[in-house]
Amino acid sequence: MGIKVKLDVVLDRRKMTLTQLSERIGITLANLSVLKTGKGKAVRFSTLEAICHELHCQPGDILEYEED
Repeated sequence: MGIKVKLDVVLDRRKMTLTQLSERIGITLANLSVLKTGKGKAVRFSTLEAICHELHCQPGDILEYEED
């Protein structure tokens, strides 16, 4: 399976929508949606840093490795 993105789980815990996160960190909703659905091929450290800062979490709370 590879890397699983758990952004939706963290957003739910924080009672925040993807739209709200987008507005707060200045990253387009489209780009966050690609990341959230796991369709992205990469994520910039600056994006990950902004997400973690706003959601008060660690990168490991958002990304998880799953073996096949």
